[in-house]
Amino acid sequence: MSAVADSIRRGLEQAIAYVDGTAAEGDYRVHIPERIDVKAIRAKLDMTQEEFAGRFGFSVNTLRHWEQGSRQPEGPTRAYLLVIDRAPKAVQEALRPA
Repeated sequence: MSAVADSIRRGLEQAIAYVDGTAAEGDYRVHIPERIDVKAIRAKLDMTQEEFAGRFGFSVNTLRHWEQGSRQPEGPTRAYLLVIDRAPKAVQEALRPA
């Protein structure tokens, strides 16, 4: 088997183990981008700043700072925004009162 094919096979096996929950925690890393385009996420959801902030638990002031580029969200907040971007309905459902 070629080195490229072997690398692809290993990658697929690792991906399957991650999805199955059988991968050892040290075998993978979660990638959280350094910069998040908060304005693009909000625009994609077609929400005003007030709606977005209220729906997902941010202050409007903080949201404005992110969108103007004067501040960037930190680690856990970047991860949360990434989830909002990729699965907004799931986040909104999880945040809905029980």
